[in-house]
Amino acid sequence: MQHDSGPTSPTSARAQLPAAIWLLGFVSLLMDVSSEMIHSLLPLFMVGSLGASAFTVGLIEGAAEATALIVKVFSGALSDYLGRRKGLALLGYGLGAATKPVFALASGVGWVVAARLTDRVGKGIRGAPRDALVADLAPPGLRGAAFGLRQALDSIGAVLGPLLGVGLMLLWANDFRAVFWVAVIPAAMAVALLAFGVHEPRSSAGKKRLNPISRANLRQLSPAYWWVVAIGGLFTLARFSEAFLVLRAQQTGLPLATIPLVMVAMNLVYSASAYPFGKLSDRVSHSAMLGLGLGVLLAADLLLASSSAWAALGGGVALWGVHMGITQGLLATMVADTAPAHLRGTAYGFFNLISGLAMLLASALAGLLWDGWGAEATFYAGAGLCLLTLLVLLVRRPA
Repeated sequence: MQHDSGPTSPTSARAQLPAAIWLLGFVSLLMDVSSEMIHSLLPLFMVGSLGASAFTVGLIEGAAEATALIVKVFSGALSDYLGRRKGLALLGYGLGAATKPVFALASGVGWVVAARLTDRVGKGIRGAPRDALVADLAPPGLRGAAFGLRQALDSIGAVLGPLLGVGLMLLWANDFRAVFWVAVIPAAMAVALLAFGVHEPRSSAGKKRLNPISRANLRQLSPAYWWVVAIGGLFTLARFSEAFLVLRAQQTGLPLATIPLVMVAMNLVYSASAYPFGKLSDRVSHSAMLGLGLGVLLAADLLLASSSAWAALGGGVALWGVHMGITQGLLATMVADTAPAHLRGTAYGFFNLISGLAMLLASALAGLLWDGWGAEATFYAGAGLCLLTLLVLLVRRPA
């Protein structure tokens, strides 16, 4: 399975990747199609069909994403300790698939809360072991290509899901529950493909390692790393759930069935901008790049706050996607640069923990402002937090 790691063109790199890498990519694609079919419609379903408030939407979405990030703290360490990846990944994907029928059957917000949190527990369980499995399967000289391929296929799923949701909503006269039932199919296919198509290499099975989350190891994480964790948490506080982009789109007067196209547009811009800005971040100051990302998010918030017109929505959503492309890989790189190589899994875990708690707080606050003072207050508050984070970044830049 090991290959010589000399110069390799993108086409030959893809050709040399093991079939299991491709299969893991298609597992991600199928699950993302299923999840995004539901998630792009869920805020509208909760508010319009179940009578939920914007605060409830924000609290549920914030808690869901926080849950996924927090669980990642433990799942990666557990897969290292067990020396096995596929079982945990399968459990995570299985939990995600099992929640899909619950959305279709939901008669109240409580059902949605239970399903959404369980789904995100599944995401948290599968994420780190799946990425470790990709690293185990990929030849050392092609690991970057392997992760790039998996992320590319995952992004395709994030675009196809809302598009399919829009098509079915138009076809079936805005029948949310019928669309949610269709989402069960790709989720089940993802679990079956992982269970029967992907085989864990023997090299990663049966090895037991010491628990990386120990007091002695945590002392090895530098002040520079903890500063990145702090600035990442503050940044996340300025960036609440994308569910509020969907709710803002509803205010523009767009037909209900077409509103999920907002998430399609955001993910397309995100996918297109991530690689170019990632390359740029290798050549310029990371703190300058993070400042640029905050500036773009600030502009997005101001546009979205200024008007509910279609043009303002489109510009704000596009800028939101650009800021994601600038910052998400950048923050991960900053963690890697400030943490010891043998503790990077633990370092990412604690970074995700703080970011998850910040996301919960930010989305709950966004919902409260939305209910009390309207959409404008939510986005102006986001802009204010961007300015605060920029100020902190100027006062003391992360290493």
